[in-house]
Amino acid sequence: MAIVVVGAVFVDIKGFPDDLYHPTGRNAGRVEIVHGGVGRNVAEDIANVELRPRFVSMVDDTGSGLEVLRKLGKHKVNTDYVLTQKDGMGIWLAVFDNTGDLAGSISKRPKLDALVSLLDEKGDEIFRDADSIVMEVDMEKEIVKRILHYAGQYGKKVYGVVSNMAIASQRRDFLQSIDCFVCNVQEAGILFVDDFSGMEPEALTEELYGRIVKANIPAMVVTLGSRGAVYAGMDGERGYCPPESVIVRDTSGAGDAFCAGVVIGQTYGKTLRESVRIGTHLAASVITVSESTCPRFLPKELGLDIDVPE
Repeated sequence: MAIVVVGAVFVDIKGFPDDLYHPTGRNAGRVEIVHGGVGRNVAEDIANVELRPRFVSMVDDTGSGLEVLRKLGKHKVNTDYVLTQKDGMGIWLAVFDNTGDLAGSISKRPKLDALVSLLDEKGDEIFRDADSIVMEVDMEKEIVKRILHYAGQYGKKVYGVVSNMAIASQRRDFLQSIDCFVCNVQEAGILFVDDFSGMEPEALTEELYGRIVKANIPAMVVTLGSRGAVYAGMDGERGYCPPESVIVRDTSGAGDAFCAGVVIGQTYGKTLRESVRIGTHLAASVITVSESTCPRFLPKELGLDIDVPE
């Protein structure tokens, strides 16, 4: 049994200024190259709660691809269903300002078409005994369709995350078929063709509830950066979770850690409110440390009454 995560792997190239960041100027600082991608990050974050997620993805046929597999294996992520292909990974180029917030980025997306054949051939063994499924909603449509098919066949809950909201916003029918969709406030604005950035959390909570009922989306969680997160379900459960007070080093990856916490909580019996609190705690732990120092937790530390897999 395991949470199955389906998504992409990226190489992240991140720049940090030494002083005040000037968008149009030359900024001295440091550059880090790390493994990324929403799916990869979520899989690793789930593994950092001493669970053993099953990752379905692709890496390229270079030393960098092999290093991704080595690192995921070290975290005890099951990579039996990660294909090795030429140009199998994307690239994300990002610059952060002196507060640790993202100032700008450009990404090159990988082509994941080969996963269609993998799912056709091995979908039953991948999903039959899954505890739940996490997928990037903006992957190729045929991949998403197959995941939803197996989820329906085996009665598995599906949680959606997103890498490119412009693509995902064109797939509202998919969002109606998943149990909970997690995104940030800018992405929610793209989805609903509106601007929520200036709304107070309490007002946004009610607005979100009305939007998901109208759009027939079972549940959504929307992160607000340093202001916390709001959540709403069609069953009427909704609310606001404030952030934890921490010293920020790097906000990248916080959303993925948050999503992992929400998925873990929902998968193992927590309410949406409790799940969002778990996500908030994992996100706070990530933004305060360097990439090489991944915080790890036992399930019981997060209030989860489940055994750690062998």
